[in-house]
Amino acid sequence: MIKQAVILAGGLGSRLKDKTKTMPKGFLEIGGTPIVEQSVKKLLAHGIEKIIIGTGHCSEYYDRLAKKYPAIITVKNENYANTGSMGTLEVCAPFVDGSFLLLESDLIYDSIGLFSLINDSRKNLILASGATQSGDEVYLEADENACLTGLSKNKDVLKNIFGELVGITKLTEGTLDKMCEFAKAHHSDLPKMEYEHALLETAETESVAIKKIEYFVWREIDNEDHLEMAVKNIYPHIVENEQLRAVRREVLLNPGPATTTDSVKYAQVAADICPREKVFGDLMQWLCDELKLFALSPEANPDEYETVMFGCSGTGADEVMVSSCVPDTGRLLVIDNGSYGARMAKIADIYKIPMDVFKSSTYEPLDLQKLEAEFATKKYTHIACVYHETTTGLLNPLHIICPMAKKYGMVTVVDAVSAYCGMPMDLKTLGIDFMASTSNKNIQGMAGVGFVICNKAELEKTKDYPMRNYYLNLYDQYAYFTKTHQTRFTPPVQTMYALRQAVLETKQETVRKRYERYSECWKILVAAVKKLGLKMLVKEEHQSRFITAILEPETSKYSFEALHDFASENSFTIYPGKLGNINTFRIANIGDIQPEEMRRFTVKLEEYMKGIGVGV
Repeated sequence: MIKQAVILAGGLGSRLKDKTKTMPKGFLEIGGTPIVEQSVKKLLAHGIEKIIIGTGHCSEYYDRLAKKYPAIITVKNENYANTGSMGTLEVCAPFVDGSFLLLESDLIYDSIGLFSLINDSRKNLILASGATQSGDEVYLEADENACLTGLSKNKDVLKNIFGELVGITKLTEGTLDKMCEFAKAHHSDLPKMEYEHALLETAETESVAIKKIEYFVWREIDNEDHLEMAVKNIYPHIVENEQLRAVRREVLLNPGPATTTDSVKYAQVAADICPREKVFGDLMQWLCDELKLFALSPEANPDEYETVMFGCSGTGADEVMVSSCVPDTGRLLVIDNGSYGARMAKIADIYKIPMDVFKSSTYEPLDLQKLEAEFATKKYTHIACVYHETTTGLLNPLHIICPMAKKYGMVTVVDAVSAYCGMPMDLKTLGIDFMASTSNKNIQGMAGVGFVICNKAELEKTKDYPMRNYYLNLYDQYAYFTKTHQTRFTPPVQTMYALRQAVLETKQETVRKRYERYSECWKILVAAVKKLGLKMLVKEEHQSRFITAILEPETSKYSFEALHDFASENSFTIYPGKLGNINTFRIANIGDIQPEEMRRFTVKLEEYMKGIGVGV
């Protein structure tokens, strides 16, 4: 798995004259976006975790770009004016710790090139194309095994022309080290060495293969003619190719599974692997480490927490907690103020766990004074509650409930399935011991992975608790993974790959900015609801901003099925209410939903409602 990329961006770009006098040529805009930023987006969409950009001329542009994309690390070649691209690669080399993609900053290209290199088993691999007639070609010579034997801008000095160098290459760290050794030995006599010449030298002892895509669409922009060609001919072709691979967009306004990016969908398209392989164990460990960080503040100690993953839904993760975390000598209090609190109570009842239920309104805030009075009876060792009640969009004040429970010595068990990664949280501050969530809601992955983030000290206490459940036993899964780097039973492999991509995209957006995007979508919806004269079940100040329960209009002309089908015709999926005695429909704005899509939905909502005489 390729996790890193290096972009060489130290050059002056002098052949573009005034266009790059005060900015790097990577910031030439085509289609409204700098070409280097287009490259960054494509790398991120292909699962690259770290992008090292070697800068020089006008390096501040790249430093600003790094603030926008947390995956970027900038490294300045202070001697950029007197060195070639190899000098810039040398300053980047200390930050590389494995195989990586090497790219030039002045490229536009079809992203299929990245997929092709990443998906090829050969370790050192140059991407090549057929003839481009660009006037500035670097030709590649190859042997009968399609391995590099020569390169030059002068085709007459080569034995054969295998293809043209694109400027995207996959390399091992070892090959990079040898390239740097060669460059260092020639600092005095070849100060302006280009990286491809160091690569050619290294190819004498290291196998460097060439992957030729005859009709690959790309353009390096070195001069004004190249720029004109890129804008008029190449970029439109790239856009068309990439749009052909786009998945039909369906906007899921249901409470989950959530809308996902195409890059998350495509992350599942990977070579088959036995999940007992070490590399897959490493992937699961990385996921466990990263998932818990989203639920902790920077000040919290992540070593105090463990993530335990299962192949299951969010309800499966709830069942893991309830069935595994309460001893026979304990007693559980379940807060039920919606379908998901009731579900936790049902799970406890099925397992015959000693339990009481604190019943509350499904749409009004909890009576905290009454709840504390129940805590004060000291009958309970554990409390189970839902952070965000997906039935209605009611957000429970866990920042009060859990510390209050701790005051009475209770272990806290929390369903945060539709809250986790939708808003900033800190398990330490909140006082949450066990928190369940899933891969298919605010983390914006595919359905299939449930997990519990645990206070490690409390998790260890469950070691000797009765094993009421085999497949979903929390401690057994934790202990086995700790010992073997594997889950006890076959994990959902492709879903794990999708979850990895979703984690990378969450890190890129950040949970705080995701909450801001969700909030903006919610505000657009609320404004439309008010404009139509519809009513919301939960008061605005108590809503999560993730899911909005809307009371059905009181007219015989209204039909949820008709509204659902009308929305579906316009690529929106909506969900009915889940309260037996109150007629509602629910609109969620979790997942990869953008404000412009919510605006588009509200136009359709208004169209339907006015069509039945509501809001006229």
